[in-house]
Amino acid sequence: MADPHGAAAPHGADATHATTAAEHGSGGGGVPQFQFEHWGGQIAYLLVLFVILYVLISRVFAPRMRKVLDERAGTIAGALDAAKRVQAEAEDQARAAAAEVAGARGQAQQLAAEARAKASAEAAQRTAAADAEAAAKVAEAEARISATRETAMGNVGAIAEDTAKAIVEKLTGKTASAVELKAAGGNA
Repeated sequence: MADPHGAAAPHGADATHATTAAEHGSGGGGVPQFQFEHWGGQIAYLLVLFVILYVLISRVFAPRMRKVLDERAGTIAGALDAAKRVQAEAEDQARAAAAEVAGARGQAQQLAAEARAKASAEAAQRTAAADAEAAAKVAEAEARISATRETAMGNVGAIAEDTAKAIVEKLTGKTASAVELKAAGGNA
C-alpha cells in the first residue's frame, strides 16, 4: 500500500503497527483512559455527565417513581381499608342474620307452643263436647230405662194375674175367674 506522504510501506506485522501508530500521530502505547494527560478532560466529562444524570434523576425520574410508589401505597391502603370495611360489614350482617335466626327460632317455638295449646284446647273442647253428648245419651238411656221399668212395673200386675191363672189351671185344672185373680193379686 502506498503511503500518502510518499514513504514506502513496510511489510509484515511490525509494519502494520508502525503504520497505525504513524497514522494516529502517537508514538506511545496503552489505553488512553490510563494516561495522565487525558484525565482532565475525562474528569470534566464525568462531572458534566454526573450533573446531567443527577438532574434528570432528581427532577424527572425520581418524582415519577415516587408518584408511582405513592399511588401504589395509596391503592394498597385503600384496598386494605375497603377490605376491613367489607369485613366489618360482613361481620355485622352475620350478627344480624344470627339475631334474625334466633328471633325466627323463638317465634317458631312460640307459634309451635300456641299451636299445641290451641290443639290441646280444641281436643279438650271436643272431649268436653263428647263427654256432654255421652252424658246426654246416658241420661236419655236412663230415662228410657226408667220409663221401660215403670211400664214393666205397670205390667207386673197383669203378668202376675196371667201367671197365677196359669198356675191355678195347672194345679187345679180349673180356670180361675178374673175377680178371684184380682183378689189374690191385691193381697199379695
